[in-house]
Amino acid sequence: MSAAPTVTLANGVPMPALGLGTSPMDDEETEATVVAALRTGYRLIDTAENYRNEHGVGRGIRASGVDRDEIF
Repeated sequence: MSAAPTVTLANGVPMPALGLGTSPMDDEETEATVVAALRTGYRLIDTAENYRNEHGVGRGIRASGVDRDEIF
């Protein structure tokens, strides 16, 4: 699988140009979607406290088998 395109932020950090948005999903839907996205090759997960699905994001990351250091 080829690497996803990135953009370089002002501080020099590369960020994936494509990402998964997790609003307005609940924890259960978020977990399953994050697992599928990460296994497909996504490496940017857009989440926020206001989405109220942090537990689902965390469970999805753990269940995906992708190292946390690889996820933006």
